[in-house]
This record gives sequence, C-alpha cells and structure tokens, in this order.
Amino acid sequence: MREELAHVGARLRGARQERGWTLEDLAGRAGMSASTLSRLESGKRQASLELLLPLTRQLGIRVEDLLPGEPPDPRVRRPVIHREGMTIAPLAPESSPIRAFRITYQPRAEPPRQRVHEGAELLYVISGRLHLHLGERHLVLTRGEAAEFDTRTPHAMWAEGSRPAQVISMFNSEGARVHVHEP
Repeated sequence: MREELAHVGARLRGARQERGWTLEDLAGRAGMSASTLSRLESGKRQASLELLLPLTRQLGIRVEDLLPGEPPDPRVRRPVIHREGMTIAPLAPESSPIRAFRITYQPRAEPPRQRVHEGAELLYVISGRLHLHLGERHLVLTRGEAAEFDTRTPHAMWAEGSRPAQVISMFNSEGARVHVHEP
C-alpha cells in the first residue's frame, strides 16, 4: 500500500498540469497552502483523504484515479480462425493499433483469386515457402524473407509445394477486417 501511495503525488501533479493550473491555482481552489500541495506532489507529505478529497473535487477526478490500477492481462485470448485454406491466429488484442497474425497457408491445387482492398500488409515467412501473386508478379518467399505491399494491388497467397507455410502478417485495421472476418 505504501508503494501505491508513492505514485499519488505524481498523478496529482499530472492532473493539475493537464488543466494548465499552477500549484497556487489548485491549492487556492482546494483551500490549502501551495506548500502543502507541493509537498504532496513531491511525496514529502503523506497523502490522506482529508487532503485528497478537496483536491480531487476541484480537479473533477476520483481519489481512485490517483491510485495505480491493476495492469491489464497482456495475454491475447482470441479464437483461431479457419478460413479459405488458412489458419489465422491473432497475436494482438482486438483493440490493439497493431493488427498482427500468425497465418498458416495450406498448399492448394488451384490458387485463390486475387483480392484488392484498402490498406497495407507487411509479412514475414517463419517456415515453408509462400507463393505471393502480386499484380502480375509471382514471387516465392522462403523462411526469413519479408515483403511489404499496398493491398490496393491485386494479391493472393498460398503455400508453395507440398508443405504449409507459416507467416507473421501485420495489417492496418482495414486489412485485418478483410482477412479475418467472413466476406
């Protein structure tokens, strides 16, 4: 608990500075001396409800907002998707600005049709051989190779040969929507 209280001063200072207030501004509004507020913010004065309540009222926040919260669970717990000869394992939470997936492409007798959509894709081949049909070009990428392209260029991918190809792919949100959600 003592360790949690050590961060109260820094959070209090941050809330005050977000509003563009000086020590004197907030202290005056809360009915305390600027010296007391300064000592609270620097951790030289023990925080108490008696001191924090008038400050949080003036700042329009709750006392709980000054205490550190439990960090979110960093594990990604999203279902694997099986679609059109691919196994798509999400590597980031749905809310993440980075849309990363481990995609396993299966060999195919017939190549999939090329798609076009807004966005960009960056991919890295973990294992196997990936056939990338990009526009009029046919490229085969092997383990350790990467590619980045504008997804407005017609493109299709599949495993080259008789073994699956595993790839790490990163998309912007539009690219992720097209690859992960049913058409």
